[in-house]
Amino acid sequence: MNKIKMLAILVLALVVGLPAEVANSDFTFGEPTNLGPTVNSSANEKGPSISADGLTLYFRSARSGTQGPGDLWVTTRSSTHDKWGDPENLGATINSWGQDDEPDISADGLELYFYSRLGAASDADLWVARRDTTSDIWSQPVNLGSMVNSSQHDWDPSISADGLELYFNSDRPGGSGNSDLWVTTRATKEDPWSEPVNLGPTVNSPVNDASPEISDEGLMLFFVSARPGGYSDADIWVTTRATTEDDWGFPVNLGPKVNTAYAEFSPSISADGLWLYFCDYTSPRPGGYGGEDLWQAPIIPIVDLNGDGIVDAADICIMVDHWGTDNSLCDIGPMPWGDGIVDVQDLIVLAEHLFEEIPPAE
Repeated sequence: MNKIKMLAILVLALVVGLPAEVANSDFTFGEPTNLGPTVNSSANEKGPSISADGLTLYFRSARSGTQGPGDLWVTTRSSTHDKWGDPENLGATINSWGQDDEPDISADGLELYFYSRLGAASDADLWVARRDTTSDIWSQPVNLGSMVNSSQHDWDPSISADGLELYFNSDRPGGSGNSDLWVTTRATKEDPWSEPVNLGPTVNSPVNDASPEISDEGLMLFFVSARPGGYSDADIWVTTRATTEDDWGFPVNLGPKVNTAYAEFSPSISADGLWLYFCDYTSPRPGGYGGEDLWQAPIIPIVDLNGDGIVDAADICIMVDHWGTDNSLCDIGPMPWGDGIVDVQDLIVLAEHLFEEIPPAE
């Protein structure tokens, strides 16, 4: 255990039971940065999906070497501190002469979900390709079938970390708007998918809701919406739930650091919850290389719990005062948005920032 963590625990022992004032924040975002000209091209890039180890990024591109209107590509890196390598086309086994888009890699790296416009029962169906190990090549994609896919458009899959929930958007009947978020479930990975269920009017709006992304622990659902209260006609929003058995809450806009007047789409969250990947959409965001580019933004826990500009013993007092509760202010670990209980995981995150000076929010 390092010295900072030891110090935090010693301070914890001294301040148990002391009263504390609390603020009202959870997490924030750092400045988004473009993934650069190696990943992005002068063509359109869209639909990023980051692997659980953070070393592989799947996406759709219309760059040179694409056989259809859009193909699935992959870029890799040796460590999370290294730059991304030259993207490679996933090849004719995965890509068709139609549009192949919005890939989503499973947590174990053995399933790749996406939507395609070729060979679909409608203009767009959900498909999955599989492999036995991450060193193997992908199998021929399989259509998810009539239980999941409809005669309408079914897009933008997002598979849960346990592989038992698949979120997507569809304009099938039974929704609240033009396109709604839906989920299908299965008891085990060997079982068939169940009939999809609409996420309901708390999450879905009368307009377009699309591109869902379920976080690794299953408590956050990021998605894109054209609903009122945003900064353009495509903003990234998030809805939360206390446990995976609870209903989803009212969506919240991610704010002007991520969302702009240029439209954002295709959120993808790293397994550790520390990075948001997304693309600009239809209207290029300044600083890019093409019509649609891939971007990343750090997700930062709010560690200055009392907002006095420094992380110190007063913040530890606040955390101790809410020890064992589900207080969202203090629940900052291991994900920036916590795990539903204030415990040692949150203390460890706080300890990593102890004595840091925190600039005021813009």
